[in-house]
Amino acid sequence: MKRFTFTLVFLLGVLFLSAQDCDKTLTGQVIDFHDGVPLEEATITFNNKTIVTDSNGTYTINNLCAVSYAFTVSHVDCNSQVFTIDISKVSNKDFYLEHHLNELDEVKVDGDKTTKTSSSQEETINKNIIERYSSGSLGDALKEITGVSSLNTGSTIVKPVIQGLNGSRVLIMNNGVRMQDMEWGDEHAPNIDINAAGKITVVKGASALKYGGDAIGGVIIMESNKAPAKDTIFGKTLLTGSSNGRGGSLTSELIRSYENGWFFKGQGTLKRFGDVEAPDYVLSNTGVFEKGVSATFGVNKFTYGWDAYYSFYQNEIGVLAASHIGNIDDLIASINSGQPDIIRDFTYDIENPKQEVTHHLGRLRYFKRFEKLGKWTTQYDFQLNQRFEFDIRRTQERSEIPSIDLELTTHTVTSDFEFDSKPNYKFTTGILVRYQENFANPLTGVRRLIPDYDKYDVGAFITGEYDLNDNVILDAGVRYDFNRIDAQKFYLNGRWEDRGYEQDFSDIVVDRNVTGSQLLTNPVFDYHNISATAGVQYTFKDEYQFRANYALSQRAPNPSELFSDGLHHSAARIELGDLRIDQETSHKLSFSLIKNNKKWGWEIAPYANFIKDYILLEPVDTELTIRGAFPVWEYRQTDARLLGIDAKLYANWHSNWRTDHNFSLVKGHETDDEQALINMPAPNFNNKITFAKPDWYDFTVSLESQYHFRQNEFPSNITVFSPDAGENVLLEVNTPPDAYHLLHLDTGMKFKLGTISTLNLGLTINNIANTAYRNYLNRQRYFADDLGRNFLLRLSINY
Repeated sequence: MKRFTFTLVFLLGVLFLSAQDCDKTLTGQVIDFHDGVPLEEATITFNNKTIVTDSNGTYTINNLCAVSYAFTVSHVDCNSQVFTIDISKVSNKDFYLEHHLNELDEVKVDGDKTTKTSSSQEETINKNIIERYSSGSLGDALKEITGVSSLNTGSTIVKPVIQGLNGSRVLIMNNGVRMQDMEWGDEHAPNIDINAAGKITVVKGASALKYGGDAIGGVIIMESNKAPAKDTIFGKTLLTGSSNGRGGSLTSELIRSYENGWFFKGQGTLKRFGDVEAPDYVLSNTGVFEKGVSATFGVNKFTYGWDAYYSFYQNEIGVLAASHIGNIDDLIASINSGQPDIIRDFTYDIENPKQEVTHHLGRLRYFKRFEKLGKWTTQYDFQLNQRFEFDIRRTQERSEIPSIDLELTTHTVTSDFEFDSKPNYKFTTGILVRYQENFANPLTGVRRLIPDYDKYDVGAFITGEYDLNDNVILDAGVRYDFNRIDAQKFYLNGRWEDRGYEQDFSDIVVDRNVTGSQLLTNPVFDYHNISATAGVQYTFKDEYQFRANYALSQRAPNPSELFSDGLHHSAARIELGDLRIDQETSHKLSFSLIKNNKKWGWEIAPYANFIKDYILLEPVDTELTIRGAFPVWEYRQTDARLLGIDAKLYANWHSNWRTDHNFSLVKGHETDDEQALINMPAPNFNNKITFAKPDWYDFTVSLESQYHFRQNEFPSNITVFSPDAGENVLLEVNTPPDAYHLLHLDTGMKFKLGTISTLNLGLTINNIANTAYRNYLNRQRYFADDLGRNFLLRLSINY
């Protein structure tokens, strides 16, 4: 009976269609949605028939019935689109495809050459390097890039340094959001889980104006793995173990996407380490406990999309116990002798002094593509950063109260439009509005290092890129930013007088009769910042590329540089800001000459950065407090000059053998008296030889040699009064440590698990020779050696 019914319906349908007047015609064009160019040889398929467009993208389909048809339209390098059209109502229809639909797909090709700028120096690290540093930090991984070093507080607090500059001069973009996490502190590491990134790009200098005009040092752009525009599910789980610190990490990511554009993504990381060890002793109280989780969902369609993103990051970090000294003579002895004063047995316990940091980040983003015009993107993001710093205090009850309790809340709205419909030029314009509030809890029982303040930012930019011909690309841009800081700051009367503020800032005093011989002030500072860039990229002989860029950048001082006033506990020093500090102005010239082919390649990249009113923090004295003896560091300004060069070379000697060689050098001086700037990275020379045998389960093994020269250019040391000696003695707080040489080994293999999944095994041995050394940019070099030998085992499953 069912077979009879089906046959009857089929015959009636055929009779119905035959009875129709199928003389309809559909005409139109197939057009690139992006730039409006007609697409030649596009195919239109329906009912097992195929029509091909002519040189003008035009098509004509005859003998159609007055019913609805589903047309599948395709073209090379475009995702196919299905259009349903009622022929009884439509006789002319233009179909739009998008060559840029690869933006919706996950980028899986290693060594992707897509750049953020055309003319500036930049470099990208891929997921393989990120996985190698899964149990480490962002700063550790970025040292793989030539010209990038780190400012460390021990082994766990690592801040990136780009061509000699760090802190507020280095902007970090985390999944489209500029990080706001008190980056001004030397011992404030970025509150980021490196495992949340799919690739990381470093733009050296301030030429990436889209992200901000104050990035005198550079921009770090972290991008997560994209969800492809198809029905799929995939992910990875990575487990690491470390001998030094006797801990490890676990991270996992899962992505689910659908052909209709919907996608979901979740990721989480857990890290736990105990005290790390130098070659000859335990570095007591250097454990770390880190947790991170992020989630994203949204829609990524042809002409529009939106997503919601949230991340949570929490870190508890021990600060080397030996860095907190009881009196001035012990401080002098510790710094001058270099031997840690406190060495205990290994433990996972994290005691005071320590940091506890929690960071919440939320983002809502929407984009829409406009036919023959471009792409509009608007975004709102929210960040809440809470920082506790615990000191060693006189009672257990007091020790449980943080000495510093800061809460930073940030709201940001950005909107930009990328006009990219023309084949030979494009430009982008956008605006930014931001409000930030800092709350310094007064119930700590300690004078607040950073005051309460409100900060307002408004910015606008326009950048453009023009393809002069097949070999030459020009780019340029300009940006304006307005910043206002409105603070409520208490000063001790003695400090106010000693720094001469009464003569210059008496008008900001709100109350002169505050308890405790203090006065209350309300400093309000406005800054108008102009940034600009212009550059050229010239490609010749297919294998060579020359880049030249000029960047003007202005950076307003951060709250620490203006308002610091007291003991910074986790930094183990007294810091004094200066209300007179003005904005920095940088003029940077950078060049790079690059050669690339399958056999070998190299890059030479010199640069010169001239900074007016460069802000620096340097030691000037020591001071004994009720919590111990600490160096006194003060902020000041000077005109500075940074000259440097980054160079790298690779050679594929054989199908199985490759070598890589990197060298970086930067020299920083004050222009008035040629005095060396503090905390300039020492020259370093890295060489690596790699053997790869794909037939042996993708077996690779590499041996890396790192040579760090001694930094022979440094500021003068200071003299301080020694109570024991009864006279002034030299405190070698600026003397750099000796040069050192390290060897590292890395090896890995891949195994198939079924038809889809793979198992990756890796082993890294850092500091193979267990060399005792101290890095000039490690702030704990005053008290202890750096890390000894470390075995790192990695196990990851991609599914």
